Amino acid sequence: MKPELGVCYYPEHWPEAMWAKDAARMVETGLSWVRIGEFAWSRFEPTPGDLQFDWLDRAIEVLGKAGLKVVLGTPTATPPKWMVDKHPDMLAMDAQGHPRKFGSRRHYCFSHQGYVDECVRIARLMGTRYGRNPHIAAWQIDNEYGCHDTTLSYSRPALLAFRHWLSGQYETIDALNDAWGTVFWSMEYTSFDQIDLPNLTVTEPNPAHVLAFRRFSSDQVVAFNAAQVAALRPLTDAPLLHNYMGRVLEFDHFAVGADLDIATWDSYPIGFLSDRLEADETHKTAFLQQGDPDMQAFHHDLYRAVGHGRWWVMEQQPGPVNWAPFNPAPLPGMVRLWSLEAVAHGAEVVSYFRWRQAPFGQEQMHAGLLTPDDREAPGLAEARQTADELAALGDVAPARAQVALVFDYTSDWAWATQPQGAGFDYFRLVFSAYRALRRAGLSVDFISPGMHAADRYKLILAPGVAVLGDLEQKLVQSCDLAILGPRSGAITDNFQIPTSGRPGLHRLDCHVDLIETLPPNVSRVVKGGGNAEHWVERLSGNAPCLMSFADGSPALTGDQGLWYLAGFPDETLWDRIIVRAARETELDLHPMPAGLRRRETQSHEVLINYNADPVLWGGTQIDGCDVLFRPHACGDSQN
Repeated sequence: MKPELGVCYYPEHWPEAMWAKDAARMVETGLSWVRIGEFAWSRFEPTPGDLQFDWLDRAIEVLGKAGLKVVLGTPTATPPKWMVDKHPDMLAMDAQGHPRKFGSRRHYCFSHQGYVDECVRIARLMGTRYGRNPHIAAWQIDNEYGCHDTTLSYSRPALLAFRHWLSGQYETIDALNDAWGTVFWSMEYTSFDQIDLPNLTVTEPNPAHVLAFRRFSSDQVVAFNAAQVAALRPLTDAPLLHNYMGRVLEFDHFAVGADLDIATWDSYPIGFLSDRLEADETHKTAFLQQGDPDMQAFHHDLYRAVGHGRWWVMEQQPGPVNWAPFNPAPLPGMVRLWSLEAVAHGAEVVSYFRWRQAPFGQEQMHAGLLTPDDREAPGLAEARQTADELAALGDVAPARAQVALVFDYTSDWAWATQPQGAGFDYFRLVFSAYRALRRAGLSVDFISPGMHAADRYKLILAPGVAVLGDLEQKLVQSCDLAILGPRSGAITDNFQIPTSGRPGLHRLDCHVDLIETLPPNVSRVVKGGGNAEHWVERLSGNAPCLMSFADGSPALTGDQGLWYLAGFPDETLWDRIIVRAARETELDLHPMPAGLRRRETQSHEVLINYNADPVLWGGTQIDGCDVLFRPHACGDSQN
């Protein structure tokens, strides 16, 4: 696979006389792809039924003739004002019952069937007109599902759809009452029509009710996406994709991705560092202009799994963004680093957002590759340099990793429903495990709980998986060693403690007798080094104790290729666990200094230095904000 570069472009924002010049400059820069159309519904259809595609015909022709491959987006993330006037109840409602009004974007409820039908209509019209256009090389469906907290809606259409969904799930109201334990606090129902949405209650709503609503809400996103897929599939042979966002967990991305050909995501390293990552101020200061060394890689690996091995970066930050609490500029070299890092993780395309900075609207402070007055912004030179390097590098194929992480969206919904402790968060737990594997210099694959691994891994980590089901059996069949916990297997699908107890393991005599959650300034010491933070479990049973807390109780227990972890490890404890697991599985580790990361492709060992200063590792100096592709020695590839 030869990786390529692209850019997001909005021809409707610029005079038509500029289009050809822009297209030529894109090609001169080394860009091969251009995404258009995803926000242009009001220009496609200014009033109901008044279709105005002529300008888009010309834009596609100009871009395609210049040699660019076009990704055409369905514009359903930005319904025009006439649409809201036509369907005034299509707006989502927040948990306080306030409408998410017209005036920005993503102002729709996934459960509004009238709007779904409108989306299918516009997708079918676009597919009919452009599905066989030789310049259209891919389709993007909608834009950033879930962004701006728009997955959950408490609208009237959502309520009616939720009741219908519940009747399909449980069939009888008695079955629902039993599954939800509604005898508690006298919450029993006699009809599905009595069930409300789980908001505006006096105190915490029934957790089974909340988890069911979260599952329903995810299914609505899946159905919304599937409706447009069904409209487009018969009309085009080009791949269908969606651009997900970092740390947006409110819907199951694996389920959405099952209908699509490629997963893409929108990578904003500096914005995410301050906006959606827990870290101390020292860390955030050190990487203020680079982004966290693991955040981008985590999502690269996750979306490679969501996309069945095919994935892109659809929007790559090229300069300061406009939406984070603080928006510093990337250090010189970082736009190139982010691009090449994505390629090392298997990206087919890295597309920059955007070509030219907008002089108007909500994103006018968001940098592009060009300034609003058409001068080169700093990111353009780095994009051009990256294109030249990719041309020289040639084919890059991802290598299958020897270790994997299970990522389960349902577990995030469950633990957000009843966190039990303010410091316990599913993403934080899985991300801490990912960091530990990266500190050990390991490449990582992600797998879903419905995993089917064709080949065995040496090690699979599955921390915090709420409902185990048959996952335990799948894990032990798919790897030499699996590590579960903490909080794995703690509930059933209906948010009840399993009758077999926690964690309900079959291969390991291990039981959770109690749990405690800890404030940030308190931890539990583990003998030999490291601590458990946030969440600690008291274990009993006859499984061998591999590590113990200071009081002698098990911190890590296990046997027969399965270990169970009884707390949320700090970095020191995670590092000890990975070293011990590596000894158990004969896994080669490559300990990395702070800020330096390693990724293997089939042909190269790739070193990525997020530090501003040079780092010496293994006799090789890697400059600050630099990426180094080192060819594997003969026979040294992971593949």
